[in-house]
Amino acid sequence: MKTKMKQFLAVLFAGSFASAAIAQEPASLDELLAQLEQGKVAQTEQNKAREAEFVAKKAQQDQLLAAAKNERNDKIKLSAKLEDDFQKNEIEIANRADALNKRLGELKELFGVLQQVSGDTKSKFQNSVISAQIPGREVFLDEFAQSMGSSSKLASIEEIEKIWFELQREMTESGKVTTFNREVVLADGQRVPTDVTRVGSFNLVANGKYLEYISETGSVAELKRQPSGRYLGTAADLAKVNNEQVAFALDPTGGSILSLLVQAPNQRERVDQGGTVGYIILGIGLVGLLIAIERFVSLFLIGSKVNRQLKSSTAKDDNPLGRVILVKEQNPNIDTETLELKLSESILREVPKLTSRLTLIKIISVVAPLIGLLGTVTGMINTFQAITLFGTGDPKLMAGGISQALVTTVLGLVVAIPMVFISTLLNTRSRGIINILQQQSAGIIAERAEAEKGA
Repeated sequence: MKTKMKQFLAVLFAGSFASAAIAQEPASLDELLAQLEQGKVAQTEQNKAREAEFVAKKAQQDQLLAAAKNERNDKIKLSAKLEDDFQKNEIEIANRADALNKRLGELKELFGVLQQVSGDTKSKFQNSVISAQIPGREVFLDEFAQSMGSSSKLASIEEIEKIWFELQREMTESGKVTTFNREVVLADGQRVPTDVTRVGSFNLVANGKYLEYISETGSVAELKRQPSGRYLGTAADLAKVNNEQVAFALDPTGGSILSLLVQAPNQRERVDQGGTVGYIILGIGLVGLLIAIERFVSLFLIGSKVNRQLKSSTAKDDNPLGRVILVKEQNPNIDTETLELKLSESILREVPKLTSRLTLIKIISVVAPLIGLLGTVTGMINTFQAITLFGTGDPKLMAGGISQALVTTVLGLVVAIPMVFISTLLNTRSRGIINILQQQSAGIIAERAEAEKGA
């Protein structure tokens, strides 16, 4: 304590000395002592003033402390009163809620059903194509369901009637075919006001094309891919008729089946799934088809000429039978055995012309399924590689290889089966002509032999 007092006096002395030094430079030691005495007196007066001020403020602080304590006591009393009131209100609310539940009785179940129906109907209205013509129906149902679920609010007669009205309107509109104008997003992204025909709650069509209702944005868009031609034909007929019955392909699910239908690959896409092997099979099949057409035409013309030659007594060299008969006329005096050999030689010269390229068609009918089998093996290899890398969690990773395997097999069979029938028909036709040549040759030889015996 003494040490602190000494430090305080030293500081006070230094401060007083500094003040005096700043005020006036002393001329002697006596003058310096006088200045220090004056500073001590002034310092004492300042300390007394500070003490008086502190005493005065202490009384004021006591008053403030007393006021704060009084206010605290009042707040404690108010808190106790509010807590007591809160408990009483809790009991009152519980009693009244119990009385309300007893009075509601079956109405409480009705309001619960209303809330459930509102939620279910809201989801149905959001995805219904009728909302493309009558938008915003689900807003009221959403607000009603939330108000019924978040509080004990009871439904009014007007709200119940409005729910009834919306349900009845949905049922009524589902049985109508209506045309209305609204903005449609085309496949190229353009937005164009268009007359849209709504078929109940099933489909939307415009300009002979199917549309889809996008519930997330509330817009109507043209399907990027349309179903096959027979479905588009019914959509076009629907736009042309006026109050008449017309066949129409509708989607009872409101668009789900249609979306799956347009995702299915068409014939061109199925062929593309076969890859290079599939195109090779189709190329071989095309070559076989061209050869078969040429052979059908050629054998048909040759067969027609042979039939005409059978009915004619004059031999002509524009058909195989006529050329065989000319051998007899050109050699009237030779013996039967020699004539037989010459006729056989003539028939052998005609056979290659009649059976030309038929073997190639038969080869195609055998090779096509083998190439299809090659594509099957290649596709399965790709499938197993995908399984090795990615596992079996995602079936789409395996779908490409399996699709290629199946498509190439199908293409091979599609080419091979007709080629087998075509090869059989062409062989039958060519063998028929050859048999006619052999029969006529045998007849010529028999005539010559009879003639020789008669001579």
